[in-house]
Amino acid sequence: MANIVLTKPFATIDNQSDSDENYKIPNILQQVLSLFKNIRLGSDLSRFKLPPSFNMPKSQLQWYGECVYSTSTGVDLINSLNNGKTSLDRLISVVAWSISTTRPQRFGVAPYNPILGETHHVSKGNLNVLLEQVSHHPLVSAFHATDQKANIEIIVCHFPVPKFVGSGVEAYMHGKREVRLHNHGETYEMNCPNFLFRFLPVPGVEWVGNVTIRCIETDLVAELSYIKPSFFGLGGSRRRIKGKIFDSHTMNVLYKIDGHWDSTVTLKDATNNAEVRVIYDAKQVISGLHTPFVEDPQSVWPTESALVWGELSQAIINNEWEKAREAKNNVEETQRSLVRERESKGEIWVPKHFIVTHNNEDGWKCSPIQKWVPDAPIVTL
Repeated sequence: MANIVLTKPFATIDNQSDSDENYKIPNILQQVLSLFKNIRLGSDLSRFKLPPSFNMPKSQLQWYGECVYSTSTGVDLINSLNNGKTSLDRLISVVAWSISTTRPQRFGVAPYNPILGETHHVSKGNLNVLLEQVSHHPLVSAFHATDQKANIEIIVCHFPVPKFVGSGVEAYMHGKREVRLHNHGETYEMNCPNFLFRFLPVPGVEWVGNVTIRCIETDLVAELSYIKPSFFGLGGSRRRIKGKIFDSHTMNVLYKIDGHWDSTVTLKDATNNAEVRVIYDAKQVISGLHTPFVEDPQSVWPTESALVWGELSQAIINNEWEKAREAKNNVEETQRSLVRERESKGEIWVPKHFIVTHNNEDGWKCSPIQKWVPDAPIVTL
């Protein structure tokens, strides 16, 4: 069997160096500017191909999954969603969980674009997570996570559209997230902030844009704003997040939210200015993260991200760039051959784990076929 290569997730900003010490790019800003010099403003970069030297050793599917299942030892934000005594308490927990999924990333490296049908299947405790790439053009990723013991389910359909915006690249994150707390009969719907890869005037990566989190059954709503930093990246706006929680029936503001998604976020009672508490602490939640490991190699699917890209990931980690280019080309050429074969037979590819629909009004919708995600052969602590 080919190599199954799993790498350490990105932790907090302060700890990030130990996540990517093996794949730093020399003269990175100069190389990035050279890479984008002939691209026009507003161009859709969905089909843009990065050379391996700009890739981190993992697929975008793995990155999406890590944003949910990789948390510090002893921290279980998902299981704690059930613990709130009231629907308002549970919405606050969902807000904290949503913020926790906006993870830091290093400037100048990006994950691989997943191939069609690629999967990523990992378990952490009672939480089982399964992702599948259900479309390649456009890039649509489906996500299903379940904790059968806690009776919690998360369903996500991600559809990023990266565009060149002059000073960098902004990935507009289309799609919807659903968190279902079956014990309470509550469904929380939300979107995701956009991802900004900025190389002028100060290189950096940010989450920007507005997020709305709504409980369908109670009409309690949280609105979050991931504030775009000033042009030169100065002041206190960097990685700033502000927002509010309100009752959409009365429009009464119940709480105000403020902080920085890479450090702490606080909640202030709008009716009692004396009460301020921390609802999210990035250092507590996403520091000291563990690399997933293979518990049962024989049960790993051939579509698993860590296997599909294993040879390329190992070459990047070893700084073997010629081998990396060859490995990436092999994966891509295999996919092109499969496309030609299906077209010659008049076959239409169908996702294995999701029912996928698309229309102009609602966009993409990914419905899991199984009620519960099965235990995975790859686990994390």
